[in-house]
Amino acid sequence: MSEFERRFGRYAIPNLSLVMIICYACGYLVQIISPVLLQYLTLNPYAVIHGQIWRLFTWVIIPPGTSNIIFVLIMLFFYFSIGTTLERTWGTYRYNVYIFSGLLFTVIGAFLMMLISFLIHPAYLSDAGAATRYFSLYSMTFSTYYVNMSIFLAYAVTFPDAVVLLYFIIPLKVKWLGIIYGVFLAYEALTSLVGGVWQVTFAMAASLLNFFIFWRRSKGRIRAESFKKREAFNRTARRFRQAAASGMSSVTKHKCAICGRTEADFPDMQFRFCTKCEGNFEYCEEHLYTHKHVKAGDYTGQWNGMQ
Repeated sequence: MSEFERRFGRYAIPNLSLVMIICYACGYLVQIISPVLLQYLTLNPYAVIHGQIWRLFTWVIIPPGTSNIIFVLIMLFFYFSIGTTLERTWGTYRYNVYIFSGLLFTVIGAFLMMLISFLIHPAYLSDAGAATRYFSLYSMTFSTYYVNMSIFLAYAVTFPDAVVLLYFIIPLKVKWLGIIYGVFLAYEALTSLVGGVWQVTFAMAASLLNFFIFWRRSKGRIRAESFKKREAFNRTARRFRQAAASGMSSVTKHKCAICGRTEADFPDMQFRFCTKCEGNFEYCEEHLYTHKHVKAGDYTGQWNGMQ
């Protein structure tokens, strides 16, 4: 658990996927009642700097866009399902960070798009009418559509061997669907760029940036099992810290094979077993990556005395 998570994790919003579904439901309701009203809720950076501050928040209720209500319900249920699964696996805090970073990058991307557009078309600085039409046209590009895509891609990487029924008939592993979506997104970005609609490519890159950061920080090795093991370890560590703090038990479960530190001495320190050492050797976070790996022929009285 990071220091930032320890301090601010309690503010994370549980069931964030459900909150997003409710926002979409409100957006579809607005679309049915007054489609014109949606134009005043989009992420239009030009309108924001002219006083329409609410657009910084209301754009998240803009529905991904389809007129088929059956397909809408299926899509919403699917994203609710995979989002809830990710939240249970990663933890509420990490899932919140992932989603809100995607939303934040999208907002930042919209304003960067506006800045680049002014550099390309300086005439818009003096022609308010033309600028309004231009940015209204591309405001719908910056939506939660690609943020939802980032949720699916994260799910495909975390659960690569999960099976879904394509068209409710064809069983297919999620990793292959993720590859197909990735190729589709790359093709869409390339064709938009070649076709001169660079704003679409820019919006895609901004909204998917959270996935690329997530992938890069995990170095491509993201699996559900790693999150489950980490959470199980954190739960065990918390129980022993609470027991030690309340005086219920003086027995320690974790001990560093190098320095002899235990969770009773350092409640905030994490301990891990080394998979490269041959034997039951556990290390504190300071010595986990700096110790010399132990082989079967290296056992000495010194090592045995540390256990």
